[in-house]
Amino acid sequence: MSSGRPLIGITMRHELETERFYLARFYGEAVAAAGGLPLHLPLIPDAEVVGAIVSRLDGVLLPGSASDVDPLLYGQEPHPKLGPVHPLKDRTDMLVLKELESRRLPLLAICFGMQVWNVFRGGSLIQDVGASVPHALKHEQGAPRERRSHGLSLNPESLLGSLACEVSTVVNSHHHQALEKIGEGLQASAWSSDGLVEAVEDTREGRWALGVQWHPELGWENDPLSEAIFNSFIKAASVRASDNA
Repeated sequence: MSSGRPLIGITMRHELETERFYLARFYGEAVAAAGGLPLHLPLIPDAEVVGAIVSRLDGVLLPGSASDVDPLLYGQEPHPKLGPVHPLKDRTDMLVLKELESRRLPLLAICFGMQVWNVFRGGSLIQDVGASVPHALKHEQGAPRERRSHGLSLNPESLLGSLACEVSTVVNSHHHQALEKIGEGLQASAWSSDGLVEAVEDTREGRWALGVQWHPELGWENDPLSEAIFNSFIKAASVRASDNA
């Protein structure tokens, strides 16, 4: 790109009551601070539209959502504590994932983004952590959202481990679902003390694709690991942009 900054697509959220697409500012701010150009993507689940947009991108960020992935997409009936499902979000994110996979674009998937990526790869989800995981930690910490509330152990041999200064860290937590069966071609690289998978990575050589269950866009300025995640993501997108220049 002429600006020297890679273009990063970020899919938006859907507010059903007002029929608005929206997104918290922190995702775009973190991408911009790391050297990328954030572009908000509307939830239009049309393969031609999505393909035309993704063809112009250098990387994709799949953010969190105020919804749950439809369990029918991974072959399960809805649990009583399933949250709201937003079909436009599910369908658009799935189309974006299909396009970025075929183009081998760098991917950073956050919270819901990691969950929908796992489902796209044939994995499944725990529909409600509190109801399904004995002795689970509190994974819905509430405000202040940037506060780091529970620890993680990291695989030091992973991409995520290479970005961290230590083999353990503390992160924020804003989810009631979690990964169950890990999708094809993904491997876990971080875990909370109650055994939940908190990060996954693409196992294929030469791919930068990382999913995290916490929110590194919140308070990244004061968290070296969060800042390193965004810097590494944008660096990978910059390499992609240079290769296609």
